[in-house]
Amino acid sequence: MSSTETVPAATTREKPLVVIAGRPNVGKSTLVNRIVGRRAAVVEERPGVTRDRKELDAEWCGRSFTVVDTGGWLSSDDPLDAQVSAQAERAIAEADVVLLVVDVTIGIIDEDLAVARVLKRSGRPVRVVVNKVDSSQRETDAWDAMALGLGTPWPISALHGRGTGDLLDDVVSLLPPPEDQPPEHEPVEHGDDAAPDLVGSHQATTTIPRVALVGRPNVGKSTLFNRLVGDERSVTHDAPGTTRDAVDTVVETPEGTVCFIDTAGMRRKSRTERGTEYFSVLRALDALDRADIALLVIDATAGVTHQDQRLAERIGASGCPTVVVLNKWELVPTEDRTDILVDIGDRLAFLGEAPVLKISALSGLGVHNILPAVADAEEAYHSRIPTGELNRALKSIQMAHPPVGAKIQYGVQGANDPPTFTLFTNGRLQPTYLRYVERGLRERFDLGPTPIKLRVRAKGANGGGGRRR
Repeated sequence: MSSTETVPAATTREKPLVVIAGRPNVGKSTLVNRIVGRRAAVVEERPGVTRDRKELDAEWCGRSFTVVDTGGWLSSDDPLDAQVSAQAERAIAEADVVLLVVDVTIGIIDEDLAVARVLKRSGRPVRVVVNKVDSSQRETDAWDAMALGLGTPWPISALHGRGTGDLLDDVVSLLPPPEDQPPEHEPVEHGDDAAPDLVGSHQATTTIPRVALVGRPNVGKSTLFNRLVGDERSVTHDAPGTTRDAVDTVVETPEGTVCFIDTAGMRRKSRTERGTEYFSVLRALDALDRADIALLVIDATAGVTHQDQRLAERIGASGCPTVVVLNKWELVPTEDRTDILVDIGDRLAFLGEAPVLKISALSGLGVHNILPAVADAEEAYHSRIPTGELNRALKSIQMAHPPVGAKIQYGVQGANDPPTFTLFTNGRLQPTYLRYVERGLRERFDLGPTPIKLRVRAKGANGGGGRRR
């Protein structure tokens, strides 16, 4: 996608939006987890854990709404802090209700006052939430929040749930009337644990594919994610590890509706720190396991590293198709490009027919090729081949190169997502011949980059081994 091409826009939001705002480390993510009823946001006892906007479905007293966890707002000259604060302000501008969270154990400080000034200018309904009021002795301290000039404070303990029910009763009363939320429409954006129709289950009733962007830290995943969704949904920065959580966004594209998932960069286990980075990697792996397609983003200037190979193996284990994306291609010297492509072919040969796309997420060069590649992979992943056509193909494959000591008598496709074939034979087939059969089926039925499973049932045996590529 060139810099002059139109970027797909996010679909219109149908649910009311409740934004959780405040300076760092006041318990915003803990409150989000309390509202949605699960540990959906990464929480740690230090500031700056949340950076991107994370949108999650919630419900209270029969009213559905979307709750948004934002990064800590800071008035700082640091570029990363400025991006995090800008993300929070963008969420506030779209909110139906804003909950300003402050910490009773610290009291009101200048950063709280700065956030309050932003909220007053926004014109949005605001409720001041005084967190960490774990006992009645702390309730009198909560009245210090009156200094913010945003009305009567709500004393709560997000960790223990104290006072959160009354707070949510008030929040629901501020939401637009239910008729503004047509029940027949699906929500736009989801968090890590989205509704069942978007979790990548192959029995789900929807056909919306989930596309996970995975790769090492600082290879440009979030920059590519923002370009694909047409919005600055993820914080981007040169520092590795900027993304801390999996961010899901559903967008309408020329190829149909797609759910893109930006994930945290994954390093070797020995280099992964405990705490935030550890849980971020777990979220990334969970997003990969639930994805229908993986975009393996590689820094073209660094080539394929050992960690890229390990990530590719992890994608293969998840069973989803892979599209290899070489980012920062414009920075690779012309004389080195052929060697890099040959190296990718050698080191990632186990990914089979996975397409390799050369792009620049920063400028948009080549990004327009991603959506068609995703659509082709999705179509192949769901392929269902009639039994008659399959057996004619198997007969042709064997005639071209007969097996030694055994024969495939017939085959059936037992499942799709990915295509899974059971071959009934009168003896044992060699692994090399199975690879030949797989390649033949892939070529004849244009199965592209999708994994294929072959299961062998030999006559007189209890069953053969299955394999996935």
